[in-house]
Amino acid sequence: MIAAMDISMTKIERSKLQDLNLDNLPFGKYFTDHMLEADFENGEWKNIEIKPYQPLLLSPSTAALHYGQAIFEGIKAYKDREGNAFIFRPRDNFMRFNISAERMQMPVVPEELFMEGMFQLVALDRNWIPSKEDHSLYIRPFMFSSDELIGVRPSDNYKFMIILSPSGPYYSAPMRIYVEEQYVRAVPGGVGYAKAAGNYGAAMYATAEAKKKGYDQVLWMDAFEHKYVQECGTMNVFFIIGNTAITPGLEQGTILGGVTRQSVITLLQEMGLKVEERQLSIDEITAAYKAGELKEVFGTGTAATISPIKELGYKDFSMKFDVDSWKTAPTIKKWLTDIREGRAEDKHSWMQKV
Repeated sequence: MIAAMDISMTKIERSKLQDLNLDNLPFGKYFTDHMLEADFENGEWKNIEIKPYQPLLLSPSTAALHYGQAIFEGIKAYKDREGNAFIFRPRDNFMRFNISAERMQMPVVPEELFMEGMFQLVALDRNWIPSKEDHSLYIRPFMFSSDELIGVRPSDNYKFMIILSPSGPYYSAPMRIYVEEQYVRAVPGGVGYAKAAGNYGAAMYATAEAKKKGYDQVLWMDAFEHKYVQECGTMNVFFIIGNTAITPGLEQGTILGGVTRQSVITLLQEMGLKVEERQLSIDEITAAYKAGELKEVFGTGTAATISPIKELGYKDFSMKFDVDSWKTAPTIKKWLTDIREGRAEDKHSWMQKV
């Protein structure tokens, strides 16, 4: 275990927080006073330090800039009614981080570095956690190859970092989603299940095209038939058909195994709904909509939390929903928010105290 004295710490002299209004926070724009940085060199992690947030000095030949060996995670910290700080399911994100690292031929980050480093950093910058409902401190661990060498191969050197950003709601209004039929996000055997930076870069063109049509995001379909639902650009997706909640399964390795997704599955089951993780075709979705059986559609994710989808656009067919009449998604969102902010029982021990 990396003890507290093993992580070098340099504190800022004056907090930027004194000059920042935490009301109406945009997502991912402001960053806290400190960051964690560590280097993987000669087969071991070293130079582990928490220091003032600052730019990086990188060589133009830094391998990550050329070959895309980069992964990240998204985690959130909250305050309860007494002002105590908690992090939501951090170990699940730690485990997923190393799944991504293995797929991208990167070194494993030890649990003590990831977890102890994160908890010390959040404890130091805990005053940045907004004390407002639906607000949080977004935690961004990431790792990239740092070899100063042009050559297509896994790097020998890597940099692991954690930065923090106070944030409000990612999506403040119900979303319009376009069902994407031309471009694809992932294929079986690919890196769709990894939280690799390139997955998001590759998605930007299709998302921009959807926005030109007036939509907020795309709903990705399978790569072969463009028939089976995968996930949205920044979220896993759920469909309430009748009394059953259906979400695409993970067995193909083409979608991210979301921590919020798994939490929502647990809460839906506790509400008494049947939950199915399986292939779901767009034809089944449209048929359920026409029959009046498609009750709700919503996305789930660390940044997005629970995001209602008010419209699905497929070909020239528009599926529109009366979000204000929904019962399930609002109940789940409130329940999850209450757990995170200390107003509801955390019987699954999802919240880890800082």
